[in-house]
Amino acid sequence: MLSHRILQKMLTTRAVSSFSPSSGFSSLSACGDRLKQERVFSSSDVLAYAKVSLDSNPLHFDLECAQKAGFEDRLVPGMLVASLFPRIIASHFPGAVYVSQSLHFKLPVYIGEEIIGEVQATNIRAMKNKYLAKFKTKCFKHGDHLVIDGEATAILPTLAMEQGKSII
Repeated sequence: MLSHRILQKMLTTRAVSSFSPSSGFSSLSACGDRLKQERVFSSSDVLAYAKVSLDSNPLHFDLECAQKAGFEDRLVPGMLVASLFPRIIASHFPGAVYVSQSLHFKLPVYIGEEIIGEVQATNIRAMKNKYLAKFKTKCFKHGDHLVIDGEATAILPTLAMEQGKSII
């Protein structure tokens, strides 16, 4: 079994976490609160994803095939990019249970591009000793170019967030 440190090195080349609370507190207390992480996906990330998912689409591995299909370069699988969303939520709320996700892929993501994943709370509802939170989910490249748009729902054990965590 791989050690936690080795696994993290394999899965990331760069991930930086930030929280932009509308309320100024270190808890998810208001709709509009945003959580973000940056990530650059490498060829080795795409290969590791392909091994786990069995996704052998040549658009991810063959430059000529990608270019013939109308793309500039090899693509990062959309579901690999979308994996930023549960990662952002779980890194701030350990023990969160990801319940649902809808996704709309808007633009291609190429290997080596910096992607910013963002989740924004849109609804928070108390359920006994947990919270049901709905989020807008978005990924951007080149600052403001939307590459993925969607919504997610998660059950959070608490609204208190773990801060200052960089998942590298």
